[in-house]
Amino acid sequence: MKITFLGTGTSQGVPMIGCNCEVCQSADYRDQRLRTSIHIETGGKSFVIDTGPDFRQQILRERIKTLDAIVLTHEHKDHIAGLDDVRGFNYAQKKPIQMYAHARVIEHIRNREFYYAFGEDKYPGAPDIEVITIHNQPFAIQGVQFIPIEVMHYRLPVFGFRIGDFTYITDANGITETEQEKIIGSKVIVINGLQYEHHVSHFTFNEALDLLKKWNPEQGYFTHISHRLGKHRDVEKTLPPNFRLAYDGLKVDI
Repeated sequence: MKITFLGTGTSQGVPMIGCNCEVCQSADYRDQRLRTSIHIETGGKSFVIDTGPDFRQQILRERIKTLDAIVLTHEHKDHIAGLDDVRGFNYAQKKPIQMYAHARVIEHIRNREFYYAFGEDKYPGAPDIEVITIHNQPFAIQGVQFIPIEVMHYRLPVFGFRIGDFTYITDANGITETEQEKIIGSKVIVINGLQYEHHVSHFTFNEALDLLKKWNPEQGYFTHISHRLGKHRDVEKTLPPNFRLAYDGLKVDI
Protein backbone atom coordinates (compact mmCIF):
# COMPACT_ATOMS: atom_id res chain seq x y z
CA MET A 1 0.00 0.00 0.00
CA LYS A 2 1.27 3.46 -0.92
CA ILE A 3 -0.08 6.56 0.77
CA THR A 4 0.43 10.02 -0.73
CA PHE A 5 -0.48 13.11 1.26
CA LEU A 6 -2.22 15.34 -1.27
CA GLY A 7 -2.74 18.09 1.29
CA THR A 8 -2.01 18.53 5.00
CA GLY A 9 -3.39 21.98 5.79
CA THR A 10 -6.44 23.43 7.47
CA SER A 11 -9.60 24.72 5.80
CA GLN A 12 -7.77 27.92 4.82
CA GLY A 13 -4.51 26.27 3.85
CA VAL A 14 -0.99 27.48 4.59
CA PRO A 15 0.04 30.18 3.81
CA MET A 16 -3.22 31.80 4.80
CA ILE A 17 -4.54 34.78 2.88
CA GLY A 18 -3.61 38.06 4.53
CA CYS A 19 -1.21 36.53 7.08
CA ASN A 20 2.40 37.66 7.47
CA CYS A 21 3.48 35.25 10.22
CA GLU A 22 6.82 33.43 9.89
CA VAL A 23 5.12 30.18 8.87
CA CYS A 24 3.08 31.80 6.11
CA GLN A 25 6.23 33.57 4.90
CA SER A 26 8.38 30.42 5.10
CA ALA A 27 10.33 29.32 2.02
CA ASP A 28 10.33 25.70 3.24
CA TYR A 29 8.06 23.70 0.89
CA ARG A 30 6.91 21.63 3.87
CA ASP A 31 5.23 24.73 5.32
CA GLN A 32 3.09 25.17 2.22
CA ARG A 33 -0.04 23.13 2.86
CA LEU A 34 -3.06 22.59 0.64
CA ARG A 35 -6.37 21.39 2.06
CA THR A 36 -6.28 17.94 3.67
CA SER A 37 -6.63 14.85 1.47
CA ILE A 38 -4.80 11.59 0.77
CA HIS A 39 -4.36 9.20 -2.14
CA ILE A 40 -4.20 5.44 -1.56
CA GLU A 41 -2.79 2.89 -3.98
CA THR A 42 -3.38 -0.72 -2.98
CA GLY A 43 -4.20 -3.95 -4.77
CA GLY A 44 -3.87 -2.22 -8.12
CA LYS A 45 -6.61 0.26 -7.14
CA SER A 46 -6.55 4.04 -6.75
CA PHE A 47 -8.60 5.85 -4.09
CA VAL A 48 -8.77 9.34 -2.63
CA ILE A 49 -10.14 10.27 0.75
CA ASP A 50 -11.80 13.69 0.38
CA THR A 51 -11.82 16.09 -2.56
CA GLY A 52 -11.13 19.54 -1.19
CA PRO A 53 -10.84 22.87 -3.05
CA ASP A 54 -7.30 21.99 -4.18
CA PHE A 55 -8.23 18.58 -5.64
CA ARG A 56 -7.38 19.43 -9.26
CA GLN A 57 -4.01 20.91 -8.33
CA GLN A 58 -3.17 17.95 -6.11
CA ILE A 59 -4.06 15.34 -8.72
CA LEU A 60 -2.03 17.10 -11.40
CA ARG A 61 0.94 17.59 -9.07
CA GLU A 62 1.07 13.88 -8.23
CA ARG A 63 0.31 12.82 -11.84
CA ILE A 64 -2.52 10.53 -10.75
CA LYS A 65 -3.95 9.13 -13.98
CA THR A 66 -6.67 6.77 -12.73
CA LEU A 67 -9.21 6.89 -9.92
CA ASP A 68 -11.39 3.98 -8.84
CA ALA A 69 -13.33 5.65 -6.01
CA ILE A 70 -13.69 8.63 -3.71
CA VAL A 71 -14.32 8.15 0.01
CA LEU A 72 -15.58 11.14 2.00
CA THR A 73 -15.07 11.79 5.69
CA HIS A 74 -17.77 14.49 5.97
CA GLU A 75 -19.48 17.32 4.15
CA HIS A 76 -17.50 20.40 5.12
CA LYS A 77 -16.43 22.54 2.17
CA ASP A 78 -12.70 21.98 2.61
CA HIS A 79 -13.30 18.25 2.10
CA ILE A 80 -15.74 18.23 -0.85
CA ALA A 81 -15.35 21.47 -2.84
CA GLY A 82 -13.22 19.87 -5.57
CA LEU A 83 -15.72 17.14 -6.39
CA ASP A 84 -16.64 18.77 -9.70
CA ASP A 85 -13.11 18.09 -10.98
CA VAL A 86 -13.71 14.33 -11.14
CA ARG A 87 -15.01 15.15 -14.62
CA GLY A 88 -11.48 14.69 -15.91
CA PHE A 89 -11.50 11.09 -14.73
CA ASN A 90 -14.98 10.62 -16.24
CA TYR A 91 -13.66 11.69 -19.64
CA ALA A 92 -10.45 9.68 -19.41
CA GLN A 93 -11.97 6.48 -18.00
CA LYS A 94 -15.34 6.78 -19.78
CA LYS A 95 -17.33 5.75 -16.72
CA PRO A 96 -18.82 7.19 -13.51
CA ILE A 97 -16.64 7.63 -10.44
CA GLN A 98 -17.89 5.84 -7.34
CA MET A 99 -18.32 8.00 -4.25
CA TYR A 100 -18.69 6.41 -0.81
CA ALA A 101 -20.13 8.53 2.00
CA HIS A 102 -22.55 8.65 4.91
CA ALA A 103 -26.20 9.28 3.95
CA ARG A 104 -26.09 12.75 5.55
CA VAL A 105 -23.08 13.70 3.45
CA ILE A 106 -24.71 12.39 0.27
CA GLU A 107 -27.88 14.37 0.95
CA HIS A 108 -25.81 17.54 1.37
CA ILE A 109 -23.95 16.96 -1.89
CA ARG A 110 -27.03 15.97 -3.88
CA ASN A 111 -29.29 18.77 -2.74
CA ARG A 112 -26.95 21.66 -1.99
CA GLU A 113 -23.38 21.73 -3.19
CA PHE A 114 -23.58 19.71 -6.42
CA TYR A 115 -27.29 19.48 -7.18
CA TYR A 116 -26.60 20.01 -10.90
CA ALA A 117 -24.80 16.65 -11.10
CA PHE A 118 -27.81 14.65 -9.93
CA GLY A 119 -31.45 14.21 -10.80
CA GLU A 120 -33.35 13.62 -14.02
CA ASP A 121 -32.52 17.01 -15.53
CA LYS A 122 -28.77 16.60 -15.12
CA TYR A 123 -26.74 19.52 -16.41
CA PRO A 124 -24.68 18.64 -19.54
CA GLY A 125 -21.01 18.13 -18.73
CA ALA A 126 -21.63 17.75 -14.99
CA PRO A 127 -19.54 15.17 -13.12
CA ASP A 128 -20.77 11.59 -13.39
CA ILE A 129 -20.82 10.15 -9.88
CA GLU A 130 -22.16 6.83 -8.66
CA VAL A 131 -23.21 7.27 -5.04
CA ILE A 132 -22.81 4.48 -2.47
CA THR A 133 -24.05 4.95 1.10
CA ILE A 134 -21.84 3.71 3.91
CA HIS A 135 -22.56 3.18 7.59
CA ASN A 136 -20.40 2.65 10.64
CA GLN A 137 -19.56 -0.88 9.59
CA PRO A 138 -16.92 -2.38 7.28
CA PHE A 139 -17.40 -2.17 3.53
CA ALA A 140 -15.33 -3.15 0.49
CA ILE A 141 -14.43 -1.21 -2.63
CA GLN A 142 -13.44 -3.54 -5.44
CA GLY A 143 -11.97 -6.03 -3.00
CA VAL A 144 -10.31 -3.53 -0.66
CA GLN A 145 -11.80 -3.42 2.85
CA PHE A 146 -12.44 -0.12 4.64
CA ILE A 147 -13.34 0.04 8.32
CA PRO A 148 -15.07 3.32 9.28
CA ILE A 149 -14.09 4.90 12.60
CA GLU A 150 -16.64 7.35 13.92
CA VAL A 151 -15.10 10.44 15.51
CA MET A 152 -16.62 13.69 16.66
CA HIS A 153 -15.83 17.02 15.00
CA TYR A 154 -17.41 19.27 17.64
CA ARG A 155 -21.05 18.07 17.33
CA LEU A 156 -20.69 16.52 13.87
CA PRO A 157 -20.01 12.78 13.47
CA VAL A 158 -17.19 12.27 10.98
CA PHE A 159 -15.66 9.09 9.58
CA GLY A 160 -12.03 8.15 9.83
CA PHE A 161 -10.99 4.95 8.07
CA ARG A 162 -8.76 1.94 8.61
CA ILE A 163 -7.49 0.14 5.52
CA GLY A 164 -5.34 -2.84 6.46
CA ASP A 165 -2.53 -1.61 8.69
CA PHE A 166 -3.23 2.05 7.92
CA THR A 167 -5.59 4.36 9.86
CA TYR A 168 -6.52 7.87 8.78
CA ILE A 169 -8.35 10.35 11.03
CA THR A 170 -8.93 14.01 10.27
CA ASP A 171 -11.25 16.71 11.64
CA ALA A 172 -11.72 15.15 15.06
CA ASN A 173 -11.70 16.27 18.67
CA GLY A 174 -13.21 13.16 20.25
CA ILE A 175 -13.08 9.38 19.82
CA THR A 176 -14.85 6.92 22.09
CA GLU A 177 -12.96 3.98 23.57
CA THR A 178 -15.10 1.62 21.46
CA GLU A 179 -14.05 3.34 18.23
CA GLN A 180 -10.45 3.49 19.39
CA GLU A 181 -10.41 -0.31 19.56
CA LYS A 182 -10.67 -0.36 15.74
CA ILE A 183 -7.42 1.60 15.52
CA ILE A 184 -5.26 -0.53 17.82
CA GLY A 185 -2.69 -2.59 15.90
CA SER A 186 -2.37 -0.21 12.94
CA LYS A 187 1.22 0.10 11.80
CA VAL A 188 0.72 3.63 10.46
CA ILE A 189 -1.71 6.16 11.94
CA VAL A 190 -2.48 9.65 10.67
CA ILE A 191 -4.34 12.08 12.93
CA ASN A 192 -5.21 15.76 12.87
CA GLY A 193 -3.05 17.93 15.11
CA LEU A 194 -4.16 21.48 14.43
CA GLN A 195 -2.26 23.73 16.84
CA TYR A 196 -1.08 23.93 20.44
CA GLU A 197 -3.99 26.08 21.61
CA HIS A 198 -7.43 24.65 22.40
CA HIS A 199 -9.84 24.41 19.47
CA VAL A 200 -13.56 23.70 19.58
CA SER A 201 -13.57 21.01 16.87
CA HIS A 202 -10.01 19.70 16.44
CA PHE A 203 -7.50 17.91 18.62
CA THR A 204 -4.69 20.12 19.77
CA PHE A 205 -1.24 18.95 18.75
CA ASN A 206 -0.51 17.61 22.24
CA GLU A 207 -3.87 15.81 22.45
CA ALA A 208 -3.12 14.11 19.14
CA LEU A 209 0.40 13.26 20.30
CA ASP A 210 -0.97 11.64 23.47
CA LEU A 211 -3.34 9.51 21.38
CA LEU A 212 -0.54 8.35 19.10
CA LYS A 213 1.53 7.39 22.13
CA LYS A 214 -1.47 5.46 23.50
CA TRP A 215 -2.09 3.60 20.21
CA ASN A 216 1.63 3.00 19.71
CA PRO A 217 1.90 2.59 15.93
CA GLU A 218 5.22 1.92 14.20
CA GLN A 219 4.78 5.29 12.48
CA GLY A 220 2.54 8.23 13.35
CA TYR A 221 1.84 11.32 11.26
CA PHE A 222 0.07 14.60 11.96
CA THR A 223 -2.12 16.30 9.37
CA HIS A 224 -4.66 19.15 9.11
CA ILE A 225 -1.97 21.48 10.40
CA SER A 226 -2.44 25.21 11.06
CA HIS A 227 0.09 27.98 10.57
CA ARG A 228 -0.29 28.48 14.32
CA LEU A 229 1.60 25.25 15.02
CA GLY A 230 4.94 26.67 13.90
CA LYS A 231 7.53 25.86 11.27
CA HIS A 232 7.74 22.25 10.16
CA ARG A 233 11.45 21.91 10.93
CA ASP A 234 11.04 23.33 14.45
CA VAL A 235 8.07 21.18 15.43
CA GLU A 236 9.68 17.98 14.11
CA LYS A 237 12.62 18.45 16.48
CA THR A 238 10.26 18.00 19.44
CA LEU A 239 8.82 14.65 18.28
CA PRO A 240 9.71 11.04 19.12
CA PRO A 241 11.68 9.32 16.31
CA ASN A 242 8.68 7.41 14.93
CA PHE A 243 6.29 10.40 14.82
CA ARG A 244 6.46 13.07 12.12
CA LEU A 245 4.55 15.97 10.67
CA ALA A 246 3.12 15.01 7.30
CA TYR A 247 3.67 17.44 4.43
CA ASP A 248 2.17 17.82 0.98
CA GLY A 249 3.59 15.22 -1.40
CA LEU A 250 4.94 12.93 1.33
CA LYS A 251 4.71 9.25 0.33
CA VAL A 252 4.53 6.38 2.81
CA ASP A 253 4.81 2.70 1.89
CA ILE A 254 3.15 0.15 4.14
